Amino acid sequence: IPGTYSLSQNYPNPFNPSTRIEFALPKGEFVEIRLYDILGKEVAILANGNYNAGNHLLDLNLSYLSSGSYFYRINAGQFTDTKKLMLMK
Repeated sequence: IPGTYSLSQNYPNPFNPSTRIEFALPKGEFVEIRLYDILGKEVAILANGNYNAGNHLLDLNLSYLSSGSYFYRINAGQFTDTKKLMLMK
């Protein structure tokens, strides 16, 4: 079980159309991961539910989005972090 919260950079980045996002929780939490476009508009909810303590991996297919830069943000308890990803078609 991880000792701290973490949100990893997606891999690969840039990607087309699939990518992976990893995050770690030291204890069970309700987790939300939301995806935003460059203007800050929410375009997808990537995770929304209870997760056990441990390392987690999201395999995502974002082929429905257009090319560009996006941000994904995790909220888990008091932990919040944001990372940037790029979709290139």
